[in-house]
Amino acid sequence: MATRLVSPTRMELTRLKKELATAKRGHKLLKDKQDEMVRQFMDLIRRNRELRTEIESSLLDVNASFEYAKLKSNNLVLQEAIMVPSKDIVIECDSKSIMNIVVPKLNIVDSKETNITYSFAHTPSELDDAILELTSLTNKLVELAQIEKSCDMLAVEIEKTRRRVNAIEFVLIPDLEENIHFITLKLEDNERSNIIRLMKSKEIIAAKNGY
Repeated sequence: MATRLVSPTRMELTRLKKELATAKRGHKLLKDKQDEMVRQFMDLIRRNRELRTEIESSLLDVNASFEYAKLKSNNLVLQEAIMVPSKDIVIECDSKSIMNIVVPKLNIVDSKETNITYSFAHTPSELDDAILELTSLTNKLVELAQIEKSCDMLAVEIEKTRRRVNAIEFVLIPDLEENIHFITLKLEDNERSNIIRLMKSKEIIAAKNGY
C-alpha cells in the first residue's frame, strides 16, 4: 500500500511515471531471466535423473559382484587387493556461466587404462568385475556431482529472482500506481478549485463593473 508521503506536484508526477516505466521494464527483464533459469534448471534436473538412475543401477551390480567376491574370499585378502588404485585420475576444476551464475565445470584427466593391481591367483573374478564396473562410473559420478552443485546454485538464484519479481509486481508497481493516481486526483482537484476561483473572481469583477 502506498504511503502517500509524496508532493502532489506535476514534477513529482512526472518522476513517478518514469519510475513506474522503469519498474515495469525491470520486472519484464527479471521475469524473462527467471523463466530462462527455470528452463535450464529443468534440463539439468532431467540429466541428473538420468545419470542417477544409470549410476544406481550400476552400483547395484557392483555391490552384487563384491558380495559374491566376499563369499569366495576373506576380507583380509580383499582389503589388500583394493589398497592400490586401479587408475590414476586428475580432476580439473573450472567454471562456466549460466545466466550470469558461475557454476563449477569439472574435467577428468585419466590414464585411459584400468590396471588390475593384485594377483589373480588369490582373488575371485567377481572382484575384477566390481572394480572394472566401478572404475567405468568415474566420469558419470563426477558429472553427477557437477550437475547437482549447479542445480543447488541455480535453485538459490531462482528463489532470489522470484522474490525480486514478486516485490516489484506486488509491492513497488502497485505503490507507484497508487501514488500516481493520488497525485493525479489531487492535481485535478486543484485545477477545478482554480477554475472555480477564477469564475468567482470573474463574477465579482463583473458585478462591480455593473455587467
